[in-house]
Amino acid sequence: MGTLTTAGRTRSMAALFTGVALLNTATVGLSTAATLIVAAGSGPGWSGLPSVASVLGTAAGALGAGLLLPAHGRRRVLGVGYGVAAAGALVAFAGALTTSLVPLLLGILLVGVGNGGAQLSRYVAADLYPEVRRGRALSTVVWAGTVGALAGPALMAPAANVVTRFGWPSLSGPVAVAVFATAGAALAAAFLPRGVPERLPDRPAVFAAGGPVRSPAVLKPLVAMVAAQLTMVAVMTMTPLQLQDHGHGLGVVGWVLSAHLVGMFALAPLSGRIADRWGPRVTINAGLGVLALASATAVAAPTAHTTGLPVALFLLGYGWNLVFVGGSAQLSRDLAPETRSRVQGVVDAVVWSASALAGLGSGQLFSGGGYGLVAVVGGVLALLPLVLLAPRRS
Repeated sequence: MGTLTTAGRTRSMAALFTGVALLNTATVGLSTAATLIVAAGSGPGWSGLPSVASVLGTAAGALGAGLLLPAHGRRRVLGVGYGVAAAGALVAFAGALTTSLVPLLLGILLVGVGNGGAQLSRYVAADLYPEVRRGRALSTVVWAGTVGALAGPALMAPAANVVTRFGWPSLSGPVAVAVFATAGAALAAAFLPRGVPERLPDRPAVFAAGGPVRSPAVLKPLVAMVAAQLTMVAVMTMTPLQLQDHGHGLGVVGWVLSAHLVGMFALAPLSGRIADRWGPRVTINAGLGVLALASATAVAAPTAHTTGLPVALFLLGYGWNLVFVGGSAQLSRDLAPETRSRVQGVVDAVVWSASALAGLGSGQLFSGGGYGLVAVVGGVLALLPLVLLAPRRS
């Protein structure tokens, strides 16, 4: 079986990094703008719908990519997924121009399909390296989200200013950015090497009697990643509305979301080193603790847009990152080549499907009890895996 040369590995990592960076840039601006569009047209109770569409699309994309990768290869699968995302961004742009809910949500769903493939890129990166470097390899691709964390919010206000010169709604500007970003991601996928074989595992696969998905090596990171996603999505989705309700514009929204997204992605290499040095379980538990602290900070300072909220959102992002990298590092081990991509795709699909509940439920919680209630529920969800996954004494 052939292997990648150093140049081929570098080229693969560059293409994977670029695709993820551009998809994150598109998703950040699109989701934020769509949340505000829906809230203005249908009320805050329905403002979680764009998040639901995004995560459902991501779940479908992750499941499909996981099933197709072994047979069709990373270049083709990622390229098609990013092409679907580009088409979706165009549909969403049409919806933003006409403030029509159906095309807006359909477009977001299709962008999510491409994002599902982008999410699995971290496992593709891990497969390029031996086990001792897998955490750092996948965290490098996760770190690519830093570009989206900085560019997505930063481009919102300038893009809004540009489109208003054409007489278009200001919130269609971030959606237009998504069109160009997704097209760029599709181009990046074309630079992946052709015909790269899958890497064999460094040690035999270890499965429980119920199969790979039911093994402790899969269930433990799955439960933690679901809880982290629920907490992160619920609190993050309602933060723009919380700021808007207190009289802040897109500039403040962009600044607070930048703090959150930097937390989500910028320290990923550190999380990867923690996972490689101390193991996935330590990394996951640390992340759940940080998520609980983030929720407590949001409860204590729900209106402090220059101090408390940016800190809370940064911690929310980094807690999620620790769980995400730690869980992904666990899932990159002990899985046989013929099942690895499928299991990883199924796990990602479950995680993103579960977080759709947070996107929809957060709007209802916000309407019924405000931002504080959303943060309290998020903190409880973050602590649950620490109780459920705690070692049992005999």
